Amino acid sequence: MASCVGVGGLSIGALAERARMSKSGLFAHFGSKEELQLAVLRESQLRFAEIVLRPAFRQPRGLARLRAIIVNWLNWTRVANLPGGCVMNAAAAEFDDQPGPLREEVKIGLLALRRTLADTVTKAVEVGDLRADTDIDQFVFELEGIYQVTQQSRRLFEEPDADRRALVAFDRLVRDCAVLKKKE
Repeated sequence: MASCVGVGGLSIGALAERARMSKSGLFAHFGSKEELQLAVLRESQLRFAEIVLRPAFRQPRGLARLRAIIVNWLNWTRVANLPGGCVMNAAAAEFDDQPGPLREEVKIGLLALRRTLADTVTKAVEVGDLRADTDIDQFVFELEGIYQVTQQSRRLFEEPDADRRALVAFDRLVRDCAVLKKKE
């Protein structure tokens, strides 16, 4: 529901109706609309970790793991059955200028993802898949940009080749930072 109406559009009454529960029962569980919204943001982060990160971390450190994260990330809204797109992505735009607990929760979640991406890129440098002089922060910035433009291209512009273009962009980014192998 949050995927389609946004976190700000969630209410205890709307959720109660959708879940065929009483408002008072849901209110007793969450206590307020804001607590409901925070719970949705936290659940979205847990689902993201289950669908995107955990499977990718089964891959060996380095580019295999990084590629798995990117592929899973691109597919995550389909796998998670989020017809309106990524809840956290939409919430970032929804709450970026609204101070308070919802903005902070989105910020914390997205910064955690950014740290995970940076750690994964760092490991790719450490195992020798990427050059030692790779600018980790810039690499992560570009990864996030690839994801953002892919979502916009896929959802707003209905471009059927958005995912292919995302992987081409990822491969180009990797090539730009790859360790040059000497020919024997």
